[in-house]
Amino acid sequence: MSRSNKVAVPLSKAALQQMKYEIAEEFGLYSYHSHSNGDDTEFAGELGSVPQTTGSVYWSQLSTRQAGSVGGEMTKRLVAQAESVLNGYI
Repeated sequence: MSRSNKVAVPLSKAALQQMKYEIAEEFGLYSYHSHSNGDDTEFAGELGSVPQTTGSVYWSQLSTRQAGSVGGEMTKRLVAQAESVLNGYI
């Protein structure tokens, strides 16, 4: 079985990125501050163009468990949201 990180609905990419940063911040893993130029902080931080703030961690510095926790929580919330929508149709 092949796996892909391709976003099924390209227009949802920004919303998924925002959700990722919000959940990471809730878990105390990352301090997210939006940038007006639209750069992805994930990569900008690795290049050193985004100053690290107290209490924040760049994605490259997260453990697999921490990153997986964020992804798992995203999945959990997306499934709950889909179930909520589908329950409206049943």
